[in-house]
This record gives sequence, C-alpha cells and structure tokens, in this order.
Amino acid sequence: MSAEPASEAPWVLQFCHGYEAPFLDCARQYATLFAGTGWKVCTVYLTGKPDEEARAGSASDEVLFLGYDSLAVRGLKLACIRDLKRIAGSRNYQLCLAHRFKPTYIALWGTNLPVIAVHHAFGDYQRFTRRFWARYFRSRLSLLGVSNAVRDDLRASLPFMSHERIQTLYNRLDVEATQQNLLSRAEARSRLGLPEDAWIIGNVGRLHPDKDQATLLRAFALARSRLPQGSLLAIMGKGRLEAELKALAQTLAIADSVRFLGQVAEGRRYFCAFDLFALSSDREPFGMVLLEAMAAEIPMLCTNCGGGMEAVASEDDLFPFADPAALAEKLVARAAESAEECARRIQQGLDRLHTEFSDAAAQKTFWQLPCMRAIK
Repeated sequence: MSAEPASEAPWVLQFCHGYEAPFLDCARQYATLFAGTGWKVCTVYLTGKPDEEARAGSASDEVLFLGYDSLAVRGLKLACIRDLKRIAGSRNYQLCLAHRFKPTYIALWGTNLPVIAVHHAFGDYQRFTRRFWARYFRSRLSLLGVSNAVRDDLRASLPFMSHERIQTLYNRLDVEATQQNLLSRAEARSRLGLPEDAWIIGNVGRLHPDKDQATLLRAFALARSRLPQGSLLAIMGKGRLEAELKALAQTLAIADSVRFLGQVAEGRRYFCAFDLFALSSDREPFGMVLLEAMAAEIPMLCTNCGGGMEAVASEDDLFPFADPAALAEKLVARAAESAEECARRIQQGLDRLHTEFSDAAAQKTFWQLPCMRAIK
C-alpha cells in the first residue's frame, strides 16, 4: 500500500468486499459519480490479490488491495480495521462509501468519516446485532438501497433511522461501453450454439429458487404451440437447481426446445442472441440484467415484485410472480407483435435507460441526496 501526503483536494474512500462480478462494476459505478467534481477516489478491496484488470475497471484515482481471505474477515476483523484506519489517515478523506455489510462495519470502526453504506440485497439488518450496531453509529451512517424495494426493506429493519438517511440510488450502466462490447446477433448465437433463425426467449441468472426459472419453463411449455415454429428458451447461468430444472423440462416435454447454456463469461455481451428477455425472479433486489437487455435493444418481461419491476418501462412489461399461465400469454403476445410495436418497446426501454439508469443520470441524483448535500 502507498500513502501520499494529504492534499487540499477532497478524497473519497470507497471500500468494497471484493472485485468479483458484479462488484467490480459497482465500484466503477460509484467512482464515476465523482468524475469532473474535483474529488478524488481511492478504492480499497478487502479481499482478493492485486489484479490489474480490477485496478483498471475500478475507474479510481488509486486502487488498493488488502488481500484478506474469507476466513480473515470473520469475527471482530481487528486487523482489517487497523489497516483501514491507517489508509484513512493518509489523505484528506471527507467521505467513505462502503459496499455491503462487512466493509460498512469496518469503515465505521476504522474511521471517523461519514459513511454511506450501499446495500445490494434484502435482509442485511435482520439480525438484532446488526440493528444494534446501526443504532450506535446512526449519527455517521447513511444507507443507499439499489432499488426502492431494498430501500423500503432497510427502512422497515431500521425504524429508528430517519427516512432521509435511507435513500435509493439505482444501479446503472455505462451505456455506450456496454453497447460497444455487444456481440452481433449472428456471432452471439454462433458462440452459444443457438440456431440463427429461431425465435429465442432468454433468461440470465443463477439456477436458484429466487430466480424461479421453473415458472419460466412451465410458461414456455404452455405457450410453445402458439409461438413461432422452432422457438427456443435459452437459460444462461449455473446453480444448485440445474438438475432439477433439466428434469422439469423433460417432464414438461420441452427439453428439445430448452438450452441450458451454463455460466458464460461476460454474459452481457451475448444479449443480442435473444429476441425477448424474461426475468422470472421473486427476490430480485434490482436486476442489472434488465438494463443489459435494454442496452442490447431487446424487449423484456419481468415479474411484478422485488426491485426488477422498477426498471421496466411499462406495466405491460410485467406479469404476476409464479403465474405460468399469465407469463405464457405474455410470451404469445410478444411473439405476435408487429415489427413497429417491437421497435416502439425497444425505444421506450432505451429512453428509460438513459434518463434513469445511466452514469450521467445517477451522478445528477447522487449529488442531490440528503447525505451528499450535508457534506457539500
């Protein structure tokens, strides 16, 4: 680790658990909030060895790697706290951004800075000890949920904190960079082993009960006879339900029309392979895959629960959770839409992506948040 003399420029200390996907992009998202503002950003990763790709992808003025493993960040984390305290004293830090609970805990014990904790999941404060700890530090702690759904979960768990201290800042994309990295439809299908001429419904996510791909399989089985001939369902991801979902496809007699693609590196590059994207999740904190579908100019469907529903451009893009019949009707309707209607939906999604979920939109919102107005 290097330390430079304190300067007059204000610095932000961004503290992340690790740089594994999707958290490297989360670090980038928050670092870019300070671009062009005169602030500098130092991003610190609690776990993980020094990595040049992570360094470059962090979009920060400096990147430090503490190099702890998962065992070392259990318990009281005293060594981690000492390390962060040393870093915090090396510059003119005015603010700490902490992603997830452990970095927030370490940041509040290891610094005297105001801490903005970014929460990417539900249930982070279900434990009594975490609620007690948040109460103790509430004068320096603000929280951001990545969706209104996560924000409301935080507010319900921490009723002693004012709502002003618990706000929403949506996840977002570098839209231009995402689009530049997309593979063409033909190349994406070729690499994934998908036929060029099929109408393909895509789904991307862990094979996990929260993602509810079982409902998607059942809906596809109900709709298949009314979809274009040769239509396929392509599911990208891996997880503990893989064998169960493949068995369900066999039971539903659709196994010949379902492609389990497994884990695909840089999966967002392949979205142009799909004609329609369907997210069937229950407990989706936000749903970055929906933004990636928008960037790829793919129409989408999403369940009407969790944070995912906040991303869609129209209520017509929603269907009831765990309702295969309702989803089947949506699939059939989308397959029958005219090219003009499909183009309208795509443009609606792109407009929403730029106005609500781009880096520029997030930066404007961020500096108007109560926690940042107080610091300014």
